[in-house]
Amino acid sequence: MRLPDFEAWAIFAAVAQLGSFTAAAKELSLAKATVSKAVTRLEEELGTALFHRTSRRITLSGAGQSLLPYAERIHAEGAAAMEAAHDEAQILSGRVKLAAPLSFGLVNLGPVLADFMAAYPDIEIDLDLRDSRVDLVAHGVDVAIRIAALPDSSLRAIRLREVKRYLVAAPAYLSEYGEPEHPAQLSAHRCFIYSNLPNPDNQQFTGPKGETVSVRPKSVFQANNSDIMLPALVAGHGIAELPDFMCETALATGALQVILPEWMSAPLYLNLVMPPSHYRPARVEAVIAFLRQAFKTP
Repeated sequence: MRLPDFEAWAIFAAVAQLGSFTAAAKELSLAKATVSKAVTRLEEELGTALFHRTSRRITLSGAGQSLLPYAERIHAEGAAAMEAAHDEAQILSGRVKLAAPLSFGLVNLGPVLADFMAAYPDIEIDLDLRDSRVDLVAHGVDVAIRIAALPDSSLRAIRLREVKRYLVAAPAYLSEYGEPEHPAQLSAHRCFIYSNLPNPDNQQFTGPKGETVSVRPKSVFQANNSDIMLPALVAGHGIAELPDFMCETALATGALQVILPEWMSAPLYLNLVMPPSHYRPARVEAVIAFLRQAFKTP
């Protein structure tokens, strides 16, 4: 049985990520001819072109686009294995790239990272805050915080706790428009919609007896971030479904109140997600352990 040409796969990934053979050769400290030969060797082995080449630029072919995720994984696994084999991997210093949802990061992650920096002053945190899902391998992310019911994937995940979601509105809104008694009535109310959901215009709720209802809310405000909705919610302009960490303060002060408390959406979970590699430097393990302790179920 012939072994795969792992070097050629890793070089292909570098060329695709950097956009040129010259840049890849410089990044990998190889001769440009070595890089070109490795890609050509891989194309011959596969029987298909991985790039479209012109005198000025290269672009991925259809086959190249399909095979790139596999090459990136080989590249990442090899780099992680080499790092794990060196003493440097056991030193609690260096950079860790972390990704997290924007609102959760602003509300909950900041204080935890302050404590982490006090405990591990030599570890550098590179934080990417965004609500859209980040491709961990392609963006070099070591650990991501995700709030979701995770689908099956090759990524490694650690579930930390359930994230409850509440339908909320201000007392002023309920006084003016009335309080819905059933999820179906949301189609007649002023609803705020979080657009990063897989199907934001169709929400499902489960009732106290296990019955399910599918609702198409009447949207008057749609956004890809929930923070922006809070002022308008508190001012009494609509109803929204928010995760617990977003609305717990407003609920505690009475600025918002829960409606339809017996009707629940599908559960979400706070997860730590890592690339599929089993090799992780000690600094990454330190971040994972710290986040697990900080966000575990009370």
